[in-house]
Amino acid sequence: MAKIQMKTPLVEMDGDEMTRIIWQEIKDILLTPYIDLKTEYYDLGLVHRNETNDQVTVDSANATKKYGVAVKCATITPNAARMPEYNLKEMWKSPNGTIRAMLDGTVFRTPILVKGITPYIPTWTKPITIARHAYGDVYKNVEMKCPEGSKAELVLTDKDGNVSKETIHEFKDTDGIIQGLHNRADSIGSFARACFNFALDTKQDVWFATKDTISKKYDHTFKDIFQEIYDNEYKEKFEAAGIEYFYTLIDDAVARVIRSNGGYIWACKNYDGDVMSDMVATAYGSLAMMTSVLVSPDGIYEYEAAHGTVQRHYYKHLKGEETSTNSVATLFAWTGALRKRGELDETPELSDFADKLEKATIQTIEDGVMTGDLYLLSTLENKKKVNTEDFLKEVNERLKKLLDK
Repeated sequence: MAKIQMKTPLVEMDGDEMTRIIWQEIKDILLTPYIDLKTEYYDLGLVHRNETNDQVTVDSANATKKYGVAVKCATITPNAARMPEYNLKEMWKSPNGTIRAMLDGTVFRTPILVKGITPYIPTWTKPITIARHAYGDVYKNVEMKCPEGSKAELVLTDKDGNVSKETIHEFKDTDGIIQGLHNRADSIGSFARACFNFALDTKQDVWFATKDTISKKYDHTFKDIFQEIYDNEYKEKFEAAGIEYFYTLIDDAVARVIRSNGGYIWACKNYDGDVMSDMVATAYGSLAMMTSVLVSPDGIYEYEAAHGTVQRHYYKHLKGEETSTNSVATLFAWTGALRKRGELDETPELSDFADKLEKATIQTIEDGVMTGDLYLLSTLENKKKVNTEDFLKEVNERLKKLLDK
């Protein structure tokens, strides 16, 4: 069989630890035998980020703007313990944070459903996609400790030098703490458009929730911007597509989500999305069975796994010990990127290959062949645990049969 040709390269962002090992195995076993794989390669492993003073991360984001589709391996965001381990010049920032900021993107995370892995919430028969606003709020906060007797104020100086003040609190008889949060109207607008565009792409309803009854300026601004953009730019498109935009309070949204069947996009502010994406992933079964795509409002896509670098398994691998690491989310990052590249380049054979690779992956698990984490969760009667590489080889056997049809 002739290899599938690509017109435009993907931006390939390599990563760290066990996911870096899996990354190469996926390419060797499941991609390059079938595709004339064209990528513009960037090594985002911590060693190379340190060597380039993290310039490689910026370069990879700029390349993503140029080519429109990227696929990213999980990477280390260093803490203090990593400084001596990798002999770092400084504690480099999260590559994901840098890329999200440069692309002005929204993160969409969707669970992968397979037979035998039953959600802890039995009504969830369809996936719930979490759309997380990836800018501002507590992740860009400013904090201070306040000694007893101090007065905390919120001070705003406008472009003409006029000053407005609001008292936050007077700490008359105790120490205290304060934090300042912010967000930008243009970023909130980009978030809204990314959610609405993704909904039209996937033919799903959008739910959005804040606490505007309490936060009458901060959260209410989110609500107002979403509603204005929906009414002016998307209402007719949604009606034509037969989908809906629904707003409610965050506590009501949580109650509705638990009672729902799934099958919609839940748009969340930054902190809500951080917490709820892990809650949803765990409730569906495993963070290793969660896809993640960063979407910019101007149609740029960066696909990645929702989990980390699997450090514990990597140390076992370095000792020569066998690992049974779940590669599904990393594999689906590749299929997502290949499918989108095929759509944009009008090469349906590339998109079709991505569909068949995903089908082969799910079929492998539903046939009872899986890595250790899923083996512990699966309710299938006949199942077997396989190692990291053998799982990919099992997927390949099923892929061959699908491609021959």
